Amino acid sequence: MGANTSQVSDLCENQSLRTLIGTESISENDPFWNQLISFTFISPTSSQLFIWQAHNALFMIRCLLKVFISEMTEEELHQQFSYQERAPGSCDTGREDLLEELMCNLVHLVVEVPLLDITYSILFEAVTTMLVLLSYQLFHKEILRDGLIYQYLMKERCVSLTSRLVKTLLYNFIRQEKCPPPTTHIFDQQSDGGGLLYGLASGVASGLWSVFTLGGASSKPGLEQEQNPLPLSNQSLLLLLVLANLTDGPNDCPNPYRQAVTCFKNTQDTSSIPTEQHHTFQINFNSLYTALCEQQRSDQATLLLYTLLHQNTNMRNYMLSRTDMENLVVPILEILYHVEDRNSHHVYMALIILLILTEDDTFNRSIHEVVLKNITWYSERQLTEISLGSLLILVVIRTIQYNMTRTRVS
Repeated sequence: MGANTSQVSDLCENQSLRTLIGTESISENDPFWNQLISFTFISPTSSQLFIWQAHNALFMIRCLLKVFISEMTEEELHQQFSYQERAPGSCDTGREDLLEELMCNLVHLVVEVPLLDITYSILFEAVTTMLVLLSYQLFHKEILRDGLIYQYLMKERCVSLTSRLVKTLLYNFIRQEKCPPPTTHIFDQQSDGGGLLYGLASGVASGLWSVFTLGGASSKPGLEQEQNPLPLSNQSLLLLLVLANLTDGPNDCPNPYRQAVTCFKNTQDTSSIPTEQHHTFQINFNSLYTALCEQQRSDQATLLLYTLLHQNTNMRNYMLSRTDMENLVVPILEILYHVEDRNSHHVYMALIILLILTEDDTFNRSIHEVVLKNITWYSERQLTEISLGSLLILVVIRTIQYNMTRTRVS
């Protein structure tokens, strides 16, 4: 850290970091802060100076938060953001809640900053820092209903941006933007420490995912560790699922982020939005449908699909009205076909999705009219031509047989 290029192996001896964790207080106007966040992985151009330093500052905050959250209670963390040096005998004149300011500013950053090559890394840091702040649940067996971070998200400053935040996270998932070349090295594995930024981020994100799935979401080696060229898309989806699965507030106040996920409408829907629906917005259903079809290899994308089918009537009706349902159903069937390589939660969600779809009579009729050719992933026999309905029945029966055999063996 500091004005020179940094390597992971040098951090233990870095003087700037030693000063940061030392016992002496540092004034907010001290030049030390500007020097501290001027470390480089690749020397930036002058036009990128502000974003470069903001990214570095967020990266350092996230690394510190990850340690603090694993070692401190929320109250103790709050004290770290509330320290104020006072002269002996002076009274406390009140101080700004910097932890709340951090959370609110992160939300503002995500919704206000456009996704460009030059802003990709700072948006990734903002989304991942929010995930880190929400990771207190990892260290508690009971459900956290009234934690400080939860309270900040439910206050008006953040709630007023609910629909914009959910819409932005959805569009990050839809766009599937790859990490731009100038910062690709940040996420790649390095010989001197290995993928520092993405390693820390994915550690927290995968931990939160384990909480969602009760610890059973780890696929077999190879599938879970697939190279991820879409870090912002992946982190945005995880943050969206975390927010949507927060508990309702006190006095049965509904979770506004879940409300936003369950009531958004299609941009092509010209009907007026009822005034009683809170936090609603419009999004391109065709783009979202395409992204969902393409990303079903990950269980978090399958969970989003299940959530939308189960709770968002507008999206469910749109999906059932599509004439190309094979683009969605075939990836789900492929999940079930490779059941031995998937975790039980992924398989369960895939089965529930099929159950929801087959509750519709029109869907049941239409899948037998769709003819598929050359199903290459079905290796037990050559399927040169088969209807989508027949393939569904074949794969479901095979899944039942597999689970019965495994149960008998165990």
